[in-house]
Amino acid sequence: MADTQQRLQALSTQYDAVQQELQSYVSSRQKLESQQHENKAVQKEFSGLKDDANIYKLVGPVLLKQDRTEAVLAVDGRLEYIDNEIQRVEKQIKEAEDKTDALRAQIIQVQADAAPQGQGPQAQVAA
Repeated sequence: MADTQQRLQALSTQYDAVQQELQSYVSSRQKLESQQHENKAVQKEFSGLKDDANIYKLVGPVLLKQDRTEAVLAVDGRLEYIDNEIQRVEKQIKEAEDKTDALRAQIIQVQADAAPQGQGPQAQVAA
């Protein structure tokens, strides 16, 4: 019985760790999606600008003039990077969810194995 309790405790600890890991991944995905949304908004703004429009980039407290082609390439590059990071984090989320499901199944199995044997469905008594 003590062995079962130790096993349940170990599985529970692993489960909690994977849940925290999963929360971290979900938080990362939310940040990346926010960045993606911001960069898509910038990309949309660029598409509406005239070719001779001035583009400025905020660097610290200073606005620096930036070449349009350079700015568009920078935003496109950021979006590509963010898309790849979102895919990577989605894969990590899937793996963490799979681990969580496996640990949950193990916990249920250990609990079922530890349950006293006589507690199956009770026989119906005919009147």
